Amino acid sequence: MNVVDSSAWLSYFASDRNSAIFSEPIEKLSELLVPSITITEVFKNVLRQRGEEAALIVTAHMKQGKVIPLDSELAMDAAKFGIIHKLPLADSIIFATAQKYSAVIWTQDSDFEGLSNVRYISKNNT
Repeated sequence: MNVVDSSAWLSYFASDRNSAIFSEPIEKLSELLVPSITITEVFKNVLRQRGEEAALIVTAHMKQGKVIPLDSELAMDAAKFGIIHKLPLADSIIFATAQKYSAVIWTQDSDFEGLSNVRYISKNNT
């Protein structure tokens, strides 16, 4: 199973230099888990930069994976991981989701660098 962080989704939708790397987990829909917080982050970012129509289009693509809602158990796990790994709130929810489902996180967010089951690709990747 795969969890794609918001930074990787944005890379994919922007067709930047890392987008091909992130296309692997994103396009393997049967193994794609989508924490609901990533929909929030991506929708907000695309809405701000490109407008509501574009934001709705990209989030419709995201919802083709299995969307994982934030329930109370996942919220408490996220709080623990946030403290243990010094992660910001959204990242701690993404990490907790991946841990719950034994999934690999695909990201270009350096907050995840060095954590277990994380495929970190630097934004400066060539």
